Amino acid sequence: AYDTLVDAIADLRKQGYTEDFNLEKNCLSCREGKFQVFHDEFQIDKFFRFEGASNPDDQSILYAISSPKHGIKGTLVNAYGIYSDEITDEMLEKLKA
Repeated sequence: AYDTLVDAIADLRKQGYTEDFNLEKNCLSCREGKFQVFHDEFQIDKFFRFEGASNPDDQSILYAISSPKHGIKGTLVNAYGIYSDEITDEMLEKLKA
């Protein structure tokens, strides 16, 4: 367990989760959008929930993600929860935490 999101990201980077993933409608992207990983090409190794100090509704989720197919590992931070994003059912199912 980590006290802050920053601490968690720093520790995961030390564990090899170096890519910064962004959530797209039907995939995860990294490397400034030049690389895409689809729902059947990655797995969620760990996830951590964080709440804002002043507002419990201020929630974020940190995912530690790996893609054996592509040989990459990285993190995805979702500040408002996956339900607020416009994504495909496959991506929604994959990211339920």
